[in-house]
Amino acid sequence: MRLLVIFLAALASAGCSGTPTKGTNNAASSNNAKVASTPLPVYGYEVVKSYPHDPKAFTQGLFFHNGSLYESTGQEGESTIRRVELETGKVQQKWDLPRDEFGEGSTVLNDKIYMITWQDGVGRVFDSKDLKLIKEFSYVGEGWGITNDGTNLILSQGTHVLKFIEPEGFKQVKTLPVMREDGKPLMQLNELEFVKGEIWANIWHSEKPEILGKPNHIARIDPATGKILGWIDLSRISPDDQPATNDPYDPKAENTLNGIAYDAASDRLFVTGKRWKKLYEIKITPPKS
Repeated sequence: MRLLVIFLAALASAGCSGTPTKGTNNAASSNNAKVASTPLPVYGYEVVKSYPHDPKAFTQGLFFHNGSLYESTGQEGESTIRRVELETGKVQQKWDLPRDEFGEGSTVLNDKIYMITWQDGVGRVFDSKDLKLIKEFSYVGEGWGITNDGTNLILSQGTHVLKFIEPEGFKQVKTLPVMREDGKPLMQLNELEFVKGEIWANIWHSEKPEILGKPNHIARIDPATGKILGWIDLSRISPDDQPATNDPYDPKAENTLNGIAYDAASDRLFVTGKRWKKLYEIKITPPKS
């Protein structure tokens, strides 16, 4: 029997982190929104090394823990949580979700892996050592990305609002709106990673004009205020894995950037995307002039 613990308040859908679907934007306004007086810094990248990545993996979550890479994948009938050998991309261990569920983000806190699903309202807690299922919980609204700050879980639901959740009782601690430089909500916050005191967020289809108008961008967010501290421009990092045009019917249309993993012990940063053939270790370079 599932242990059901409702830990989220209702939040309307703002799109999909899988395939295009119905949905309406929930752009709750922020009374404190101000237009930035100067442009935010835009950081670049250098590829340190590339590694094999399962080209069938519809990457939804990525993190590094105790020397191992972990990945959660989506799509009905294909969703898993898995431990992956970094050097080879080989799946060392995995847990398959029920075939009717669509897996989403994942994170590790206190040696427990927390994984959410997209529209199924089901989350799970696993033992990081052996991927043994510890318990299940339920929530209202969609699940997109999840990370943690060492104390609380941080959840994205495809809108501009992040939710901080207490991990044991799954009680909501606070909400954090994230606004663009022009004062508009930064919608479609997706896969998340906590890096050196900042929340780093993939923006699903950031190339769309109504979202950001720039491909493969990661937002660096202040977890205390929701202020965007800067952008990381990963344009063209993996061109063979992504569509050459914006044709929504292109077989690669959903092969978006969607994986950030930080290895704090070795200060290494990894990125990949949905159905990409490679995973990249990168170094962030200074802001562009």
